[in-house]
Amino acid sequence: MGSVTRASLDQKLALAKRCSHEGVMAGAKAAVVATIAAAVPTLASVRMLPWARTNLNPTAQALIISTAAGMAYFIVADKTVLASARKNSFGATNLADMKA
Repeated sequence: MGSVTRASLDQKLALAKRCSHEGVMAGAKAAVVATIAAAVPTLASVRMLPWARTNLNPTAQALIISTAAGMAYFIVADKTVLASARKNSFGATNLADMKA
């Protein structure tokens, strides 16, 4: 086992911050798209369908739209962070193989 230096820990921390930032940005973009994609049919159905007009109050409409946005955010952010971590871990093993 090699010794862990301060520089290598700082490099790993910077890489982790970059990966999480990429995940947050991708999740936020997906949440915006999901909000629009959920809001349009929800609000249109409340105006056009009698059942939706009587049964979906503004709280229910907001819950439908925010649930879609929240799910999109967490799913995309999680997938982005995992893909980034996988890419970086393969890069680390390839570098170790090249040094050996």
